[in-house]
Amino acid sequence: MGFLIRLATTAVALWVTTLVVPGVEVSGRSGANTALTLLVVALIFGVVNAVLKPVIQVVGCVFYLLTLGLFALVVNALLFLLTDWIADALDLPFRVDGFWPAFWGAIVVAVVSWLISIVLPDNLDRR
Repeated sequence: MGFLIRLATTAVALWVTTLVVPGVEVSGRSGANTALTLLVVALIFGVVNAVLKPVIQVVGCVFYLLTLGLFALVVNALLFLLTDWIADALDLPFRVDGFWPAFWGAIVVAVVSWLISIVLPDNLDRR
């Protein structure tokens, strides 16, 4: 149940990102198609972050220390671009137009996901 809630949270955060950040867009043929696309892209984004982010943090820990953590913003943007590349390879109608939209998009996704997680009760994973 917790996995589905996190997936839906990320999908909503991606949807908000498409509304707020120019250069990040999803273009489905219908509302249901757009929602399904956002769910699949959220799944891709979650897998990319779960698999690659810890490896990058270990390998690039010196850069994290030297930049006082600001390197994480660049890593998040690059992972967001990787998500766009994978979505494009799967022929999903999700587009990110470059580094800066990915940079701001990753920040918006993180903030919106965090805000939603504040609203949701903590005990959803323990049921």
